[in-house]
Amino acid sequence: MLKKILCNPQALIGLFLIAILLVIAIFAPLIAPHSPDDMNPAARFAERSAEYPLGGDQLGRCEFSRLVYGARLSLGIAIPTVAVLTVLGLMIGSVCAYKGGWLDRIFIIVCDIFIAFPALVIAISLIGVLGNNLIVVLFSAVISLWAWYTRMARTYCKKEAAKDYVLSAKVAGASDLGILFRHIIPNALPQLLVYACTGIAGMIMMVSGFSFLGIGLPAGTAEWGAMMNDARSSLYSQPMLIVWPGIFVFAAAAGFTLFGEAMRDILTPEDITI
Repeated sequence: MLKKILCNPQALIGLFLIAILLVIAIFAPLIAPHSPDDMNPAARFAERSAEYPLGGDQLGRCEFSRLVYGARLSLGIAIPTVAVLTVLGLMIGSVCAYKGGWLDRIFIIVCDIFIAFPALVIAISLIGVLGNNLIVVLFSAVISLWAWYTRMARTYCKKEAAKDYVLSAKVAGASDLGILFRHIIPNALPQLLVYACTGIAGMIMMVSGFSFLGIGLPAGTAEWGAMMNDARSSLYSQPMLIVWPGIFVFAAAAGFTLFGEAMRDILTPEDITI
């Protein structure tokens, strides 16, 4: 597996971008020269300098420091949310795929109802009712996307459940839980992780889009979408204030998408060991 990744240029580029962003997020206090919320009226729209590497914003805050801490917040929202969706989808989808019958039919109907509504509409509706804070954004993302991840997990698990080794395990007297956790889930997990990797890119763009529209994280938060929203008032005089966070959003989305697509090519069903 590692050899295939190292021989795949697309995977290496994506992994390189992800690694840079993770390092920035983890070591943000060491990299950022200022606190992201420190305001200095004298540095309002300051030019780039040693003290302010990317200048100052409309409130005299260090743009570079806010971008660095924005990586911590954006990745800190996207990665755990997709992890929850993946675990939730795998648990529900594997049970429905393995059991089948009326449970699987009800599951498909419920998923179809949620999938019929665009995830963006569901999330915006929940945020509009519950308010715009971090917990609500996370909750809205999970509710709006759980059906997609669960339906995808059910598809992967259904393919595994139909294979001969599952029938052999049943004949050998293996329990249902043993078949699920020792056979079906481990073999379906790599494929779902590929889907989750590209899902992280979508989650970063979704959260940033909410903040940019003013319905996500509160204004003034050191998050890339919120920074772009704050910079709209000075778009013509200071266009770089909206360009820099856009570059970071693009880099994050490109990194996870490139790596996820490369892993999809590497982890074809023929390459998965049963």
